[in-house]
Amino acid sequence: MPTTNDNLVEVRGLRKWFPVQKSFIERLVTRQRQFVHAVDGVDFEIRRGEVFGLAGESGSGKTTTGRLILRLVEPTEGSVVFDGVDIAALSGEEVRRMRRRMQVIFQDPFASMNPRMKTGDAIGHSLEIFGVAKGEQKKRLVLEMMEHVGLTPARILYDKFPHQLSGGQRQRAVIARALMLHPDLVVADEPIAMADVSVRAMLLELMVQLKEEFNLTYLFITHDLATAKYICDRIAIMYLGLICEMGTLEQVYRNPQHPYTQALLAAVPVPDPHARRTAPLPKGEIPSPINPPSGCRFHPRCPFAMEICSQEPPPLRPVPDDEGHLVACHLRS
Repeated sequence: MPTTNDNLVEVRGLRKWFPVQKSFIERLVTRQRQFVHAVDGVDFEIRRGEVFGLAGESGSGKTTTGRLILRLVEPTEGSVVFDGVDIAALSGEEVRRMRRRMQVIFQDPFASMNPRMKTGDAIGHSLEIFGVAKGEQKKRLVLEMMEHVGLTPARILYDKFPHQLSGGQRQRAVIARALMLHPDLVVADEPIAMADVSVRAMLLELMVQLKEEFNLTYLFITHDLATAKYICDRIAIMYLGLICEMGTLEQVYRNPQHPYTQALLAAVPVPDPHARRTAPLPKGEIPSPINPPSGCRFHPRCPFAMEICSQEPPPLRPVPDDEGHLVACHLRS
C-alpha cells in the first residue's frame, strides 16, 4: 500500500560491497576476500516533490546509491522503500513495472544512447517497452516531449543519430527519454557534467521547469556544490560511502558543521579576482574504499582531528538548535 506520509523514498541501512577481483596467483597466495565498500550504511528520505541532492568527491558512493535506489544493482544490506513498497522484495516482473515510475538521467548522454538508434526512436523506446504507444502515436508523443525540452526543430532532430547532435542536444534528448513515461522519481546522475559551461545554466533551468510541469521528484547527484545550490531543496554530503552531513540548502550552506563540508564549500570559486581562500585544504586524497580508515573516515585528512576520531565512528546526529540538520562529527558532540 502507498505510504500516507510525505516521503516518496525511504533508505535505511543501505550497503553495497563489491568483491575485489583477484588474479589466479593472488587467489593462491591468500584466501581472504576483499570488498570495495562503495556504500556502507546510509539513511535518508526523499520527500515528494523535492530535489534531494547527494554531493561529494568522486568515489564517495553517490552514483552507487542512485543505482541501488533504482535497483540497477542489488544491495548487500538495507532497504529502499519506494512509495511504501520495499523494492528489494519485488520479483523481476514487479521491478520492471515499478521502473515505469522511476527513471534515470545518466552522466554521459553519448554513452547511454544507442549509436545505431535514431534520436526519436531512442526517446520513445520506453513507450513501446511498456505498451503505451507505437507507430504514429508514439512519434506524436515523442515530438511533443522534444518540443517540451527545447530539442528543436523536433521533426528534423527526430531522425538524427546521437553523433549528429551537439552535446547540449544529446543532454536534452536523455532528459526527454527519462520523462516519456511521466515518472514520479528521476535520478539525475551528474546531469550537466558533460555539457558546455555555456549551456549548463539553461539545462538546470529546464530541469526546474520540468519538475514543476510534471510534478517530479529528483535525486540530484553532483560533485559541484555551486550547481546543487541552484536546484536542491535539501542536500546530503557523502564521503567514502557514508553521509557526513545532511540538511536543508540554507542549513548546509550557511552553517556547515562538518570539516569536509566546509572544505567543499571553500573550494567553490567566487567571482572576485582578489578573493583568497582562508579555510585549510584537506590533506591528501580520498582513501581506498577497500580498506577505509577506522573511526571517522575523514580523520586522516581532517585538520581538526582528535584522538577519538581515529577510534570511534561518529553517528549522524542532530545539530543543536537547528531542526533537521544532521552531522556526523565528534567536534559537534
